[in-house]
Amino acid sequence: MKTFLFVNPASGHHSAERLQFALERLRACAVIPEIFEVRTPAEIYARCGSIDKELTPPLVIVAGGDGTCNAVINGLEPGGATLALLPFGTSNVLAAEIGITSLADALERIIAGRSRPLSVGIIEMDGRSLRFLLMAGIGLDGAVVRDVWPLGKQFLRQGAYVLSALKHALLWDSTRFEISTPEGTVTCHTAIICNASRYGGNFVLSPGSSPFMPGLSAVCITGNDRITYLNSALELFRNSAGTSRNLTHIHSSSFEIRGRHPIQIDGDFVGYGPARISEFAGFAKIIV
Repeated sequence: MKTFLFVNPASGHHSAERLQFALERLRACAVIPEIFEVRTPAEIYARCGSIDKELTPPLVIVAGGDGTCNAVINGLEPGGATLALLPFGTSNVLAAEIGITSLADALERIIAGRSRPLSVGIIEMDGRSLRFLLMAGIGLDGAVVRDVWPLGKQFLRQGAYVLSALKHALLWDSTRFEISTPEGTVTCHTAIICNASRYGGNFVLSPGSSPFMPGLSAVCITGNDRITYLNSALELFRNSAGTSRNLTHIHSSSFEIRGRHPIQIDGDFVGYGPARISEFAGFAKIIV
C-alpha cells in the first residue's frame, strides 16, 4: 500500500524529534511514506488531489491536530484512502475518540493495520458543502471559535478559547435560533451536532455519539442566560453532561438550522446559518 504522510509544523505538539521518532518506527516496519509538509487547507487540498488519482487505495497518515484531519477529509474523495492519525495537535479529540493514548500507541496501531469504516458529518450552507469529523457548533459555540485571536491560539492553545468565551460572557447576545429534525423542532441558544462523544479535549459531551456509529446527536442549550452556561460547563468538567438537565439531546440523521448564527466545525469558523447537517456513513476507513 502506497503511503502518504501529512505533517503540519504549526500543530500544537509538533516537534522535529517526535516526527523523527515516528519516521524511524514506520521505516523499521517497511512503511515508507511520501511526506507532505502543509500549513494551510489550500496546501492540503492540492496534495489530496494528487492522492485521489492513485489507482490503488493508499494509506494517508495525518501528523497534526483535528483541524489538519478535517482539511484532509475535505480534500480526499470518499471511499478511497485509509486514514491514520499521529496525535501532533493541541487537543487531538479524534485520537482520543479512537482510544490512542500516545504517539507510540498510534504508531503501533498503524503497523498492526486494523481499520474500521469512518462516518463523517456534512454541512451545507451558502451554496457549499463541508465535512466534519467531530462536531458542528452553532450559536455561542460558533461565535467563541470565530473570535479566537489567531496568535493567542498559537501561544495560549486552549486558553485562547477561554479568553474568547469570557469576552462573550461580558458582551452577551441572548438571541436564539431553531434546530429542526424529522422528529420536531427545538429553540436553542447553542447547539453542538456531535459525530463523536468528546468535546474540547477529553470532556464527554455526548456519551452515545461515535464516528463509528450511525446518526448524529445534537446537544442543545435552550436557556439563553449566563447561569445556564456556567452550570453546563461545570457538568462538562465533571463528565456528567450526559445526564444534565440544562442540555437537550436529540439523535437524528439530519438537522435543519434556521437563523443566521455563527457556525464552527472541528474547531474552525466556517460561516453563518441557515444550514443543513447530515451524516455520510462509511466515508473512509481509519486505522484503529
